[in-house]
Amino acid sequence: MDKKEFRAYVGNTEQVYGVRRVILDEGKSRGISMYQVTTAGGLEVDILPDTGLDMGHLRYKGINIAYTTKNGYDSPSRFQPIPGEFGRYFPGGMLFTCGLLSAGPENTDTDGTFHPLHGRFHGLSAEGLCGHVDGDNIIVSGEIRETAQGGCCFSVRRTYTIPAFGSEIQLEDEITNLTPSPAGYMMLYHMNFGWPILSESAHLEFPEKRKVTPRTPYAEKGLPTQCQFVKPIDGEEEQVFFNEMESEAYARLVNPELGIAAEVSWSLDTLPILAQWKNMASGDYVLGLEPSTCYIMGRERERREGRLMTLEPYGSVRHSVRLRLSDVK
Repeated sequence: MDKKEFRAYVGNTEQVYGVRRVILDEGKSRGISMYQVTTAGGLEVDILPDTGLDMGHLRYKGINIAYTTKNGYDSPSRFQPIPGEFGRYFPGGMLFTCGLLSAGPENTDTDGTFHPLHGRFHGLSAEGLCGHVDGDNIIVSGEIRETAQGGCCFSVRRTYTIPAFGSEIQLEDEITNLTPSPAGYMMLYHMNFGWPILSESAHLEFPEKRKVTPRTPYAEKGLPTQCQFVKPIDGEEEQVFFNEMESEAYARLVNPELGIAAEVSWSLDTLPILAQWKNMASGDYVLGLEPSTCYIMGRERERREGRLMTLEPYGSVRHSVRLRLSDVK
């Protein structure tokens, strides 16, 4: 349908696509601000400025795609980067960004700095916000800064580009070190898929050429069924696999019973590792597909093993992650 014909049917484009800013005003989620984006291609997604401009709920043609923890949406004021608290505020959501100084377990670096589980990024509020329709795209953007007196000063310029008539989300981050000294950084794009797209009817598809490293002995036992899923199991132990692609960078979750697929692709040159979090536990049933700069072992260990990436003074790096939803037969 061309634009002239479209306008003959639709007097106001908000009838079929758009973006609006809302604030929740109830319960422990009181005060949460979000951009609610809808497309004519069937996407509905919440983008959350006060939690790193990450993504919350996501639906495709009315079907839930994202995983939500027992915690659900939480006010940013509840974020407490202290030992042992992560499980009490982790909301899940379609995207939970980890970094910028550390990703992985709690750890204390060689300089004595404590780093909470998965870093502080998700507890940072974006500024310079903009959410608007630009031609055939919906754009949501802003800047997130992680700083410390006498320490780091990172800027992340984050831009979502969402085709108004499509069913995909393109995320671009430009990370800049705003100090006169080299700065080590870590980033993990923790993308979380939940029921019903994730079920015993679903399976994963990867490029043929890849290297897989299981994180634990239990994960190693699960290598033969890495791409398969089962019904929820009471008390089941999680499994994590680190995937290194040779050339193509994608992972596709397919659910033939629902007739839909979700594909994650990313910039392999700047995000060399895909962590796969597979948790079949009852009540915590989730698949994480997580493009990353590292093996998410925490800053101290990544530095010690020579895997901590570094930005030169005032240097920048770009990360790109795309999520595409589609129908399958």
